Amino acid sequence: MISQQLLWPYLVASMVCIASPGPDSLTVLSIGLARGRREAMQFALGVGTGCLTHTLWAALGIAALVAASEHLFTALKLIGAAYLLWLGIGALRSRGALAGGTNAIPGPQQAGPPRTGRQRFLNGFINNSLNPKVMLFFIAFLPQFVDPAHGSVPVQMLLLGSGFALMTASSYVLLGAASGRVGELLMRRPSLALTLDRIVGVLFIALAARLVLTQRA
Repeated sequence: MISQQLLWPYLVASMVCIASPGPDSLTVLSIGLARGRREAMQFALGVGTGCLTHTLWAALGIAALVAASEHLFTALKLIGAAYLLWLGIGALRSRGALAGGTNAIPGPQQAGPPRTGRQRFLNGFINNSLNPKVMLFFIAFLPQFVDPAHGSVPVQMLLLGSGFALMTASSYVLLGAASGRVGELLMRRPSLALTLDRIVGVLFIALAARLVLTQRA
């Protein structure tokens, strides 16, 4: 159903976009250094799955509605920024729990018992899903590689977007594994683990501020 002439350019363009440094890749890298490869890889899988929501919205035309409405765009942007701010504050309040053997996620209750991988996955999923710039990227990117002569446009967009999500998850999982390995070596020093938590907190807050300042154009 997908045009073979457009498939290879799509794959190349997708990998270039994924390889470009951005908020999601920086967050995966930071979590790997501060929290270890397991949490970074789980977050990466959440980010990749979050791409599927943008694919669905683009295929259904919802992304176009958000792009056309300043109010909807602003609402989504503020929700995403508030979530990032919450994560950042939680990381800044961390007591360096991971250095003591727990696998907490950023959040106000971080000093509690170890959290599950599902929670870290949800961090990545929500972080990506609530980013309106990613939504606008999908609505601008996917149609360039759709050929109406090869069948249903929404179905082609779903297939292309699913491929992008899979490539994103795979690439970020490798990034998380690599940075996490370095982080696990560094975290044998508890004071350094605490410092890395602070860096992650500042990064989340900076990303929240960047998202608030984001414009539709």
